Amino acid sequence: MSKATVKERARYWFDNTMSRGTAALIGWLALVSLVLIVVVSALTVWLTPDEALRHDGWPGVLWLSLMHALSPGKIAGDAGTAPFLAIMLGASLGGIFIVSILVGVLSAGLRGKIEELRKGRSRVIESGHTVILGWSEQLYTIVSELTKAHASQHGSVIAILADRDKPAMEDAIRARVGDTGRTRLVCRTGRPTEPTDLDLLSLSTARTIVVLSPEKEDPDAHVIKTLLALAKRAGEHPPVVAAIASSRNMAAARLAGGPGVHLVDSDDIAARLIVQSSRQSGVSVVCMDLLNFDGGEIYLRRDPSLAGRSYGQALDAYATATVLGLRTPGGVVLNPPPDTVIGTSDEIVVLAQDDSLIRLANGTAPAEERHIVPATAPAAAPERTLMLGWNGRAARIIRYLDGYVTPGSVLDVAGDHPGAGAGLADLRNLTVNVKECDGTDRYALESLGVGVYQHVIVLSDDRYDPRHADNRTLMTLLQLRDMQATLGEKYSIVSEMHDENNRALAEVTEADDIVISDTVIGLLLAQLAENPHLAEVFGYLFDSAGSEVYPRPVENYVTTGGPVAFRTIVESALRRGETAIGYRLAAKSGNPPHYGITLNPDRSRTMTFAAGDSVIVLAER
Repeated sequence: MSKATVKERARYWFDNTMSRGTAALIGWLALVSLVLIVVVSALTVWLTPDEALRHDGWPGVLWLSLMHALSPGKIAGDAGTAPFLAIMLGASLGGIFIVSILVGVLSAGLRGKIEELRKGRSRVIESGHTVILGWSEQLYTIVSELTKAHASQHGSVIAILADRDKPAMEDAIRARVGDTGRTRLVCRTGRPTEPTDLDLLSLSTARTIVVLSPEKEDPDAHVIKTLLALAKRAGEHPPVVAAIASSRNMAAARLAGGPGVHLVDSDDIAARLIVQSSRQSGVSVVCMDLLNFDGGEIYLRRDPSLAGRSYGQALDAYATATVLGLRTPGGVVLNPPPDTVIGTSDEIVVLAQDDSLIRLANGTAPAEERHIVPATAPAAAPERTLMLGWNGRAARIIRYLDGYVTPGSVLDVAGDHPGAGAGLADLRNLTVNVKECDGTDRYALESLGVGVYQHVIVLSDDRYDPRHADNRTLMTLLQLRDMQATLGEKYSIVSEMHDENNRALAEVTEADDIVISDTVIGLLLAQLAENPHLAEVFGYLFDSAGSEVYPRPVENYVTTGGPVAFRTIVESALRRGETAIGYRLAAKSGNPPHYGITLNPDRSRTMTFAAGDSVIVLAER
């Protein structure tokens, strides 16, 4: 290769200088302008000395040349000899060239800067903010709930990093969530798995980090890689909350995230909620009411004055809060035995409208014995359940259902999914039969004899995209409701859907429960993002090993048809080893957003209950 010439080296240096951006171009223009002004001034002094003296010599000529270079229109007001006018004309022509290039450079630079800002690549300078990494349907629920939680706070910030266009993210959130009130959203474009992109969000000063499971193939691999990137970064490590789609990846995610990560098993929680809802109508609505920020929230509170009392006595301790359980050094226990003694280091798990409203009661009226119904244990009998459809969590649902039902119970799986009935070995109580059926076909459904079942579970088919799957679920629900109305049959219907927007449509079918899995997981992530210390509480709540939420007939607890204070219901439930936390009125069960549910009611307020109403309790199954 031949040696580079001086000309080539100079051109190479010039090209490198020009490639440095707008600042370098402006610098070159300034240099050219300086040369033009000096040359014009020198020519004026040399060729037209009289004109130079008339303009105060060198200083005046330099100023005059500068004005002609920056404002070519100055030539119109010039007067003097022909050489002087010719020199000024040259200065004006040079100025036109320089100013035109300057305008173009500034315009291009400004346009580039605006484009860079639109791409969302600038660093977030915040502290105490909530960071959301990734994008999924759950994001809208999380942003909406955190906005409610921060409604009274000034300067609240939610920073979002996703591999999407920044304006597109902002438009999508604005369309789905609406006004965010005092909470400010900051969107940035980048990959949550890339450490350099994570540095944009000032993670060391963040309050909480939420990692979402993306809507693409193998979402858990993406979440685990993000957790690894968070664990390896330098600086402070705020609490991390992450959603895992498949239970088999929980161990790997826990190892990747370390002790500071709180994991939510999406499949497991959705499966448990579907099973509980199929057996007790209204469970999913109660759980969503516990998880959202619209009404009551769960708090941990330490009151030394309650130390030494039993859990049963503590149920009347608060005037405006409902006691749910205890947090001891050994962990969280909801609805512990009534004689459990509260220790000095124990915290009370309470449900209240706001933590500022929690206060000890001066005293409560005694329960009305005449309204308490004696406890009777219902006789357990085999059940028949119909499952319409199949998906990846169906086998888990059936295994959980097997733990609830009595021996001799039957589950019929009807669908056209090729994997229907797979992976169901070693069931103890259930006998499972698989039938070929198109759940959207009225005649196929009628051939199943749905009236012989006590419970019907309609699953979303994972072979289709979520929108199409929800459409098929709606068709099945409509067919079932019409069959009930026509044939006079009675059975509970629980359905699984993806999109919260379809809930309003599904309510036309009058399904007993509609489990929107993405919404439930989004609500849970929002709660943990706001209060990471509640991970133990919600983990216990969704674990079948302990007490769970049950809406049970009110007539099993108190008399109906007359005014009864909720304090009496609390006492009746306590005698059964249960904790009453609210009630549901059947007459309002179709009215959103609470669907007849009242949690943490006023204990002294009387209510007249009717047949069909429910008491919501925490109880062993």
